[in-house]
Amino acid sequence: MTKYIRFALSKDAEPTTAHGLYGVLDGDKVIETGRLFSRDFAEDHRLEQVKLLPPVMPSKIVCVGRNYVDHAKELGNDVPVEPLIFLKPPSSLITSGDAIVYPPQSARVDFEGEIGVVIGKRGRHIGADEAMGYIFGYTCVNDVTARDLQKKDGQWTRGKGFDTFCAVGPWMVAKEEFDLGRATLRTRLNGEVKQEGKPEQMIFNLGAILAFVSSFLTLEPGDLIATGTPAGVGPMQPGDQVSVEIEGLGTLTNTVIKG
Repeated sequence: MTKYIRFALSKDAEPTTAHGLYGVLDGDKVIETGRLFSRDFAEDHRLEQVKLLPPVMPSKIVCVGRNYVDHAKELGNDVPVEPLIFLKPPSSLITSGDAIVYPPQSARVDFEGEIGVVIGKRGRHIGADEAMGYIFGYTCVNDVTARDLQKKDGQWTRGKGFDTFCAVGPWMVAKEEFDLGRATLRTRLNGEVKQEGKPEQMIFNLGAILAFVSSFLTLEPGDLIATGTPAGVGPMQPGDQVSVEIEGLGTLTNTVIKG
């Protein structure tokens, strides 16, 4: 399994730095590839000498709300009749090992483990049966949510958009190297399984999602789609550790700290 990453040579680099390098992770070695999705290997670095960044720096993060029936019901919401779409800002990105900052404006911050889809080529008006041709691969996502602010505001920009509220990674894997149909997503809080779901449980599959989203906006290479969260979402507190594991893909782990 090729683990595609983004990294910086400075340990002090911010997660959303625009100057990240692309590469692949091979054990304790990082190999530069020069550009997104490339397999043209170049200079080597030791993993301990670099800082891992979110594996992509998307122009936009497109999220699907209430895409699992049980999750919609657990929050007392109707099941959508078409994909419910919202955006998270790229400034919310962090990767595995970075801290999720619990903002003082909120009294409830929830985890939401999700399967992330990375777009591989530019697309608009994508047919549902063409969708897989526009997907590069997959990664783990935690769509962190200030639940009280989401409900208070009515629209979701603030509740979903705080800095550190989109944990992604630790790497991405090409679709050819990962069997999405056999995958299981599990979210653990302090080691205890809180969420478990499979892609087959989604209300809207990847074809339907890409067709709907690309009907009103253009998807660019590196864009990220968070495909929705299964039932079991719940609150986190400063000091908690949350992990999103996708079987056969990897584990994204973050600690919550007080803002």
